[in-house]
Amino acid sequence: MNLDNVVIVLDRPGESRNIGAVCRAMANCGIHTLRIVGTKKNEMDSDAVYRLAIHAGYIFDRAAYFNTIAEATADCCLAAGTTRRKGKKRKGTLLLPEELVQIVGNATDSAGDNAKAAVIFGNEQAGLTDEEIESCDFGVTIPSSAEFGSFNLSHAVQIICYELFRSGIVPHPNGRKTVSRSEAGQIVGCILDDLQQIGFFSYCGRDNMSELWSEILSRAALSRDEALLVQKTFDRAASMITHAPLNHPSAVHAGNKAKQETESADIAAAYRIDR
Repeated sequence: MNLDNVVIVLDRPGESRNIGAVCRAMANCGIHTLRIVGTKKNEMDSDAVYRLAIHAGYIFDRAAYFNTIAEATADCCLAAGTTRRKGKKRKGTLLLPEELVQIVGNATDSAGDNAKAAVIFGNEQAGLTDEEIESCDFGVTIPSSAEFGSFNLSHAVQIICYELFRSGIVPHPNGRKTVSRSEAGQIVGCILDDLQQIGFFSYCGRDNMSELWSEILSRAALSRDEALLVQKTFDRAASMITHAPLNHPSAVHAGNKAKQETESADIAAAYRIDR
């Protein structure tokens, strides 16, 4: 695992001291990239942050700020949202920290600018909403006592960071270039367009299929070439079934080829009739 490619995202943090403690927890584990969503720097008590950060205040100084989780993770190949609550709208089966480590390791050991894995932590009072969990690729939970199930924000970050640190002491580069979440979203959109064109969604909902393929691509941490090959497989299948140009510009070649083959067959048939 390459810890330099691990991104910690705090969503709407409300307690400045917690942010400082998060910085210290990250520094303890060699993780240095902090992104904050929904809370601006001028809304925080910087003195309180630095008091709890001790010698890790530089992580707060370098933190980047975003309006949404999607913006904060656009250059990452996967995003995992932490939650203690299960449910149909909360990714169903939640990963354990050790299972998260395996996926993050595969992603962060890849090459390229998109080989980043983000772990998102929600607001201290409410955690991540259903919609925010849905915007992530999958959910992860930290097992705890039924007597008191919720962890303090900085404690949760410490547990996850420590699990990642234990696997990331020695990086294992794999030479692959991962596809970013934004690129993966475009590829999933093309796959859905192909399925729409062949009438697949008269049997299955597009939204459910979108979530399925987004999770498949993110968990696999595919390279861009591999992800495009998956899309081209659907492109070709849709083209062969419908014999019509495809709906998305990235696959015009497949549709044009099908159209050219049809036109060539028509010309050949006309030639035989004339003969």
